[in-house]
Amino acid sequence: MVHTSRQIGQLTRRLTRQVAKSHSLPTRLISSCAEATAPAPPTATNTSQSYKIVERVHNFQERLKSRPDFDHSNQPIPVTKSPNPSWQFGDGAPSSNNAQSHREIDPYAADRAMVDNYRLLISGIAPRPIGFLSTVSGDGKTKNLSPFSYFQVIDHDPPMFVVGFSSRPERVKDTYRNLKETGECVINTVSESMIEAVNASSIDAPYGVSEWDITGLTEAPTSTVKASRVQESVLSIEGKVVDVKEFADHATPGMSIASLVLIKATRFWVQDDAVNEQGSHILLDKLRPIAQLGGMSYGRIGSTFELPRPRWDEQPESERLRVLGGNTEKKTS
Repeated sequence: MVHTSRQIGQLTRRLTRQVAKSHSLPTRLISSCAEATAPAPPTATNTSQSYKIVERVHNFQERLKSRPDFDHSNQPIPVTKSPNPSWQFGDGAPSSNNAQSHREIDPYAADRAMVDNYRLLISGIAPRPIGFLSTVSGDGKTKNLSPFSYFQVIDHDPPMFVVGFSSRPERVKDTYRNLKETGECVINTVSESMIEAVNASSIDAPYGVSEWDITGLTEAPTSTVKASRVQESVLSIEGKVVDVKEFADHATPGMSIASLVLIKATRFWVQDDAVNEQGSHILLDKLRPIAQLGGMSYGRIGSTFELPRPRWDEQPESERLRVLGGNTEKKTS
């Protein structure tokens, strides 16, 4: 069956609602999705030879010598005012130049390399959380630990997450294979103190080599899945696979198929000194999350600011909203 991107979104939302109603783990569904209007996929000549997402880095240690040391003081993260505290409805973006021109880019252009899309997206869609997944193989003999850039929480009732797997040369990623075979995993958060170990887990180790041994991170027990959680993570989430979507329209000879996996949480584990008594809020000063940026860059939280979500009935002084509200009343009367 061929699905459009709009239909895929509708199917995903419908599935999430169904899971929310049942609050039970449905049978895993592996389906093939195709974009009806997408151009033809690249040919076999555009496979591993042009796959340069992970490039060799030369003289990196030399670069480090000229850079300041990482600040390990762990000072409280300050809370500042928002960028424009005097902003009023209708002001737009006061400090931005809306006269700047924009370039149109066709991601499927014949002369555009796939890696250019990758570099553009990871540098433009930022910051991104790191999805640090632990899994086990179907036979239970191999444990895997791997970070993912295409990861996000997508709902809270039920708690749902999505992980994207890019097309790559030859075999699929071990994590993807394990998710399909076992239908379960643990999602672990990544803090500043563990980023080097997390990065080390992305090494292209042969199948059967455990990243737990490579990183030296500590395995901790779980309740609802077989995979271990990372003891060093402030928050770990046990989860079961709800759905797997494989994008068959983009299949290329010599490359694994692009796909995404929906995961429903079954258990939370939170560091005791990092969460409030109700188990409803994690302290930022304890979490100290790391964000992925473009290239091989990462970011840390240097400061924050707060912005309450506005409510229409709490803005009596806004002339603009009064006018807009009046126009709406006239149209509906």
